[in-house]
Amino acid sequence: MSDRPAVLFVNEAFYDAFRARDMATMDALWAREEPVSCIHPGWRAIEGRDQVMESWEGILTGDSAPDIYCRNAEAHLLGDMAYVICYEVIGNTVLVATNVLRRAAGAWHLVHHQAGPCDLPPELLESDEDQGGALQ
Repeated sequence: MSDRPAVLFVNEAFYDAFRARDMATMDALWAREEPVSCIHPGWRAIEGRDQVMESWEGILTGDSAPDIYCRNAEAHLLGDMAYVICYEVIGNTVLVATNVLRRAAGAWHLVHHQAGPCDLPPELLESDEDQGGALQ
């Protein structure tokens, strides 16, 4: 698999794990050797793998873990680094997200995730059954 599809695959696996509340897969997707960070909407920046994984465990095991779908993901490659800009659809709410990945030992892993509110992009107004969108 070439780099761009591999990065997009990891990005989609991240959202699949999020939606499935699959902490084991979420943990496996994040880098272990590189510094990692995360900024959840409305939260302060979280740095360090243990703290980032603790935040995901709290979200994924909580009663209000969202039913989330990734839309319009675009991967940008910079050698052994890549970032994906995409939209997160949660019910009728849309967030814009950036996921940063690093390739190490031939595999891509997340090193940073950040999501925040945005205006509803016009291309997301119609529901797409393939992507599980709830917007209509």
